[in-house]
Amino acid sequence: MNPPKPKKIPKELIKHGHKRLDYYYWLNERNNPDVLKYLEAENAYTSEIMKDTEILQEKLYDEMVSRIKQDDSTVPYKDNGYFYYVRYEEGKEYPIYCRRIETMEADEEILLNVNEMAEGFSYYHVTGLSVSPDNTLLAFGIDTLSRRIYDIFFKNLKTGEILPEKISGTSGSAVWANDSRTVFYSVKDNTLRPYQIKKHKLGTDYIKDPEIFREDNAAFYTAVFRTKSDKYILIGSYSSTSNEYRFLNADDPDGTFQIMQPRTKQFEYYVDHYEDSFYIRTNLGKEGKPAVNFRLMKTPVEKTTFENWIEIIPHREDVLIEEIEIFRDYLVIQERKDGLIHLRIIRWEDNTENYLDFGEQTYTAAISINPQFDSEFLRYNYSSLTTPASVYDYNMRTREKILLKRQEVLGGYNPEDFFSERLYAEAEDGVKVPISLIYKKGIKRDGKNPLLLYGYGAYSLSTDPNFSSMRLSLLERGFVFAIAHIRGGQELGRQWYEDGKLFKKKNTFTDFISCAEHLIKSGFTSSDKIFAIGGSAGGLLIGAVINMRPDLFRGVIAAVPFVDVLTTMLDETIPLTTGEYEEWGNPNIKEYYEYILSYSPYDNVEVKAYPNILVTTGFHDSQVQYWEPAKWVAKLRDLKTDNNLLLLHTNMETGHSGASGRFQRYKEAALEYTFILKLLGQTE
Repeated sequence: MNPPKPKKIPKELIKHGHKRLDYYYWLNERNNPDVLKYLEAENAYTSEIMKDTEILQEKLYDEMVSRIKQDDSTVPYKDNGYFYYVRYEEGKEYPIYCRRIETMEADEEILLNVNEMAEGFSYYHVTGLSVSPDNTLLAFGIDTLSRRIYDIFFKNLKTGEILPEKISGTSGSAVWANDSRTVFYSVKDNTLRPYQIKKHKLGTDYIKDPEIFREDNAAFYTAVFRTKSDKYILIGSYSSTSNEYRFLNADDPDGTFQIMQPRTKQFEYYVDHYEDSFYIRTNLGKEGKPAVNFRLMKTPVEKTTFENWIEIIPHREDVLIEEIEIFRDYLVIQERKDGLIHLRIIRWEDNTENYLDFGEQTYTAAISINPQFDSEFLRYNYSSLTTPASVYDYNMRTREKILLKRQEVLGGYNPEDFFSERLYAEAEDGVKVPISLIYKKGIKRDGKNPLLLYGYGAYSLSTDPNFSSMRLSLLERGFVFAIAHIRGGQELGRQWYEDGKLFKKKNTFTDFISCAEHLIKSGFTSSDKIFAIGGSAGGLLIGAVINMRPDLFRGVIAAVPFVDVLTTMLDETIPLTTGEYEEWGNPNIKEYYEYILSYSPYDNVEVKAYPNILVTTGFHDSQVQYWEPAKWVAKLRDLKTDNNLLLLHTNMETGHSGASGRFQRYKEAALEYTFILKLLGQTE
């Protein structure tokens, strides 16, 4: 079967006197029958090429699913008199949200059974579950298209009735005032940006809901939430480099929100409340110098502008303050140092402090759900490349750790069979880039091991080394799995992010190349057995890297890849574009245009040989529109000079996050793994 050859229709794109010719621009016509015909042809081609691996795909899928405990449940947490938890039933794709009053011995009350709700839908996602302060009503959001636009519904928890009112076009969550009849919610515009906060009173027509706040700056989005103390409702406006908040007493839903500290360029702050003060994590520094890794401040509720802020924890060059959790007697700070998360506990009464000891070389930990203010227990999550996801309660008074639950891996997984470690590659500019690895004990560094290298490197999102039962299907077949903690993430502090964005974006790509080269030089693998994978902004990474070093990898997988960077960032009608200027730069400015043009994967496809490539996307993707990967594959087909595989798989029913069901997502994972194994000669 020959690969599809989409028609070429020249489209001139001119900016700053520079002309680009885009032959596949027409693929962004979502309702064009020829577009659908092309995507279906690519799917058929992928199916045909991978036909000899169908048994292996099914085998891998069965392996992945067989490791999952199907009749499972989360650890309950107590909030406002009820224990809340989520459980799953054998063979069912969706969660069941439940609660029990006061004790887990009480009768179960099912809030939502998503399996029943999802019947008849190919995609179904529930989000934003929020119970009213009087415990009688539930608000929740539903998306049935995978465009991340939600309708908000309400359920009477006494009668089980879904109320007739529905609020459309929202972000999916409703925030209750203390009267248990008023909610605040955010509305999305036609670019899917949450731009407006409205107020709704139950029993009224939402079309008439008053606007409480509008964010007119297209670089910002807005959201609404409650403080942990439940005393205040906050409206936040956020961009990548600055934000601001407004607050309202939750007892006074018809009152007026007060601004806390007006926004200033390059000034970030994040807020919670305790007693008579707001606690603020901020990059506001001293003497005009920014606190890049943030410091912790507090200010009286009556005096919220920054001249009233008092320092609690100073800025440190080597420690990033990521998050705080406030309890009656303790303050918990989630910090990041040397690429690892640390949890620091401070007692309010005497300022004594201690850190939790996790005891592994590479791991991930995070503050979990802690709704109770007066608790002496901190709930946190822990995982590593070898340790399955675990939930702990830590007694902050006695310093005792209590393991509440560890992910059960069916089929006899033994962590002692595997080894994880951290290496450092030297980047082009001499910077040391961390690499986290896991492999089965006993492998040799003889260059003969297949290796899969993962990377992301954007938006300050850190890629922490956590456990994946799915990954065992590769590890048991002799693979090494590695994570490149490249710049653009925040693993080594805020500066690690700053050094991988805007005019420093290419550091992300060259870091990844350096990591791959280091793994080869270290004997873990070789150029004919190393593979790379990344998704979304990580797909941009993959696209840029294979343009720069097409010889480096045997094969790559780019999932929902952001590869047409320049064209997308010049089109303000596309979702999320304007809000991304602070990440990639605004190409309406010539200097940014030229820099983005120099690395944008689609614009830099050349007549040359490329590695084997699998590209996946979702037709309803709201984050990276389907036409970016489709155009990229079409251009690669036209220009590449090799006979290597180039496959495009479009899921016509999903968006950016893939399938909504619990097990459906493993179908695509099985396809990705099989693609790699096929290249190694394994098809059964």
